[in-house]
Amino acid sequence: MSGTELGFAVSVFLACAVEAVEALTIVMAVGYTRSWRSALAGVVVAMALLALAIAALGKAITTLPIAELRFVIGLLLLALGVQWLRKAILRAAGLKALHDEGSAYEHERAAALAAGASVGGWDGYAFVVAFKGVLVEGMEVALIVVTFGANQGRIGLAAVAAGAAVLVVIAAGIAARGPLAKVPENTMKFAVGVMLCSFGIFWTAEGAGLSWPGGDAILIAIVAVVLAAASATVALLRRAAPA
Repeated sequence: MSGTELGFAVSVFLACAVEAVEALTIVMAVGYTRSWRSALAGVVVAMALLALAIAALGKAITTLPIAELRFVIGLLLLALGVQWLRKAILRAAGLKALHDEGSAYEHERAAALAAGASVGGWDGYAFVVAFKGVLVEGMEVALIVVTFGANQGRIGLAAVAAGAAVLVVIAAGIAARGPLAKVPENTMKFAVGVMLCSFGIFWTAEGAGLSWPGGDAILIAIVAVVLAAASATVALLRRAAPA
């Protein structure tokens, strides 16, 4: 496995882990409060739709010529990366509340309790909430899997990294029997934002015809520059923020 492949596998793993933690919180809230059977049914249906989306998007995007493919993928990753990094910077600077899985769990649990009793043995509320939570949290991951995998011709590797992240999060959730509030989720989001922006810059420039000095090795320098710029932005925002 090359350094570039390892880098994108780690990026996919971290991104999927972050989204899986948030989806797990939603599923556990409705599962423990209302119905595990209905909640897990929603998870299965959402995962099936995500798998179909990955297969369809992967097949469509790989029909593009390699230069256009890298340019399009680079722009998509930049768009996602900027979104992730902007939120992470604001949280690190204290201008946006840190994401707290404990609070999110209690919020979902309160909503589930207030939704009324289920009818018969099937709980439509638990099914819909679990389905929506997994599908919404998983869509960005599906896009990341497709873009990273298609550009390198390694959709299988990206899918394996995503699957491994899901399994790790599920195992941790079963062991904890509750939301994974101690996971450094905000730090992980910062790292994912940096990686997505770096790969986005690298592949957009390659797709536009730029030949990077040093080839793939230049990614290390790009990551370092993006990380330094993001860290500097956090420091500036902290100084500028009112007491």
